[in-house]
Amino acid sequence: NLKRFPPIRTGGFHFSGQTASPQRNIQLITKNSKERVQMGSYRFIFAFSTSLLIQAITVGFVDKCGGDAAAWRTVAIIYAIIGLVVNTISALSVKELPEEELNEGEVKNDNEKYGMVQAFKLLVKNKYYMMICGTYILQQLYGAMIGAGIYYMTWVLKNKNLFGQFAWAVNIPLIIALIFTPTLVGKWKGMYKLNLRGYVLAVIGRALVVVAGYMGSVPLMMAFTALAALGQGPWQGDMNAVIASCSEYTYLTQGKRIDGTMYSCTSLGVKIGGGIGTAVVGWMLELSGYVGKNATQPQSALDMMQFMYLWLPLIFDVLIMFALSRMNVEDANKKLKAEKGIAADEITDASDMN
Repeated sequence: NLKRFPPIRTGGFHFSGQTASPQRNIQLITKNSKERVQMGSYRFIFAFSTSLLIQAITVGFVDKCGGDAAAWRTVAIIYAIIGLVVNTISALSVKELPEEELNEGEVKNDNEKYGMVQAFKLLVKNKYYMMICGTYILQQLYGAMIGAGIYYMTWVLKNKNLFGQFAWAVNIPLIIALIFTPTLVGKWKGMYKLNLRGYVLAVIGRALVVVAGYMGSVPLMMAFTALAALGQGPWQGDMNAVIASCSEYTYLTQGKRIDGTMYSCTSLGVKIGGGIGTAVVGWMLELSGYVGKNATQPQSALDMMQFMYLWLPLIFDVLIMFALSRMNVEDANKKLKAEKGIAADEITDASDMN
C-alpha cells in the first residue's frame, strides 16, 4: 500500500545514509576545535546541497522512469551507485595526522584498552553522550516525518511537486546558517548558547508552520519552514566539536579515554532513529487506512498526514531544544578543569588526572 510514495531519505541530519564515522575522521584530521566546527559546517553544506538536489529532482525523475514501484527501485539503485563512487573517492582522499602529532602534549598510556562492555559502561556514565545519542534519534525521527511530506503534498495540498519547493525552503537556510556557524561560535565563545538559541528559533518556526498549515497558506508554510531550518543549522555545524567536548568530559570524570568508541557510537542514534522513523511512517499510514493505489484517501489518512507533517516535527524540535538546554558540556569541562587546577584551554593528559 505504501509503494507509491516511499519516504525520500538522503544524506544530512534529516536523513539516514551516514556510514562509518565522519566525526572520528574529523578528530584524526585536526585537534583544533575551531577547525572541527569549520569542517563540520563544510561537510553539512555539501550534504544539504545534495539533499536539496535529490529532493528537487527525485519525483520528476521517478515519473520519467515510469512512476511505479520499479521506477523507485531504479532511481534508488542509481543513487546508490553514485553514493558508492563519491564515498569511495572521499575515503581514499582523507589524510589523517601522523600519530606523533595526534599524541603531542599527551602522555601515552598503553593500558588504555577496553572491551566492549567496559567501554559501554563508560559511555552510559556520560550524561552528555546520552543526550547526544537521544538528539540524534530525534533528528532522524524528525527527518522521517519531513521526508514523508510527499504524502502530505500529494493528498492534502494536492500538488506533489511542492515537495521539491519545500526542499529549497529547508536546505537553503540550513546552508546559510552553516556558513556563519564558525563565526557565531567564536562570537558567543562557545557552542551551547548558539545551539540552544538556534533551536528556540526552530521551535517557533515549526509552531508557525502548524498555524500556516491549518490556514492553508503554502507561502507562509514555506517561509516558516525556512525560519525553522535557519535555527537548526548551527547544531549541524558544531556537533562534531560538541562530541569532542563530550569525550573530554569522560576523561575528566573517569580518567579514561574512549574517543574512538564515542565517535563511532554516535552513529547508533542515526541508525536507530532512521530505522524507527521509516517504520513509524509506514505504521502510522497503515493504521490511518491509507491505500497507495486508491485515487482518493479517507479523512482518517488525511488527518494522519497532517499530524505527521505538521505536529510531529514540532514535537521533536521541542524535545531536541530541551536536550540542548541541558547539554552545556563546555561549562562542565571548565568547572572540572578548575577543580583539578588545569587551564581551561589546556589539553588534558594522564598526568593531569593523578
